[in-house]
Amino acid sequence: MKRLITVLLLLITTHINSQSIFGKWENRDEETNEVDSVIEVYEKNGKAFAKIIEIKDKNRQNALCEKCSGKRKNKPILGMNILSGLKKEGDEWNGGKILDPKNGKEYKCYIKLEKNNKLKIRGYIGFSLLGRTAYWHRKTN
Repeated sequence: MKRLITVLLLLITTHINSQSIFGKWENRDEETNEVDSVIEVYEKNGKAFAKIIEIKDKNRQNALCEKCSGKRKNKPILGMNILSGLKKEGDEWNGGKILDPKNGKEYKCYIKLEKNNKLKIRGYIGFSLLGRTAYWHRKTN
């Protein structure tokens, strides 16, 4: 009986977590579709944030954000917060910013759960029509 209850609780927890933006997500290279990094989206004081927790390319694991400005300049990309201050509005989280460590630029952004295991990230300048969309896929293991 205990085993059945444990399995049911695990299934319920997995189902609830799969409907949330929070958790670990894989960022994939647009050309190869290979996973290049893992990002953890977490909640702090009712807002969404994200940081890079894994870089797959062994040669880039100690990479610094050379093109970043301010306090992020020349800091390690691994462990860096790249998404900050998004607030939930309906089925989207917006009002925050996202950093592209490849070019060191910050963009306004919003994120939205497209499917249980697919997260849409839209970074833009000014209006959301002028920007770029990426998709992160939920890390399964």
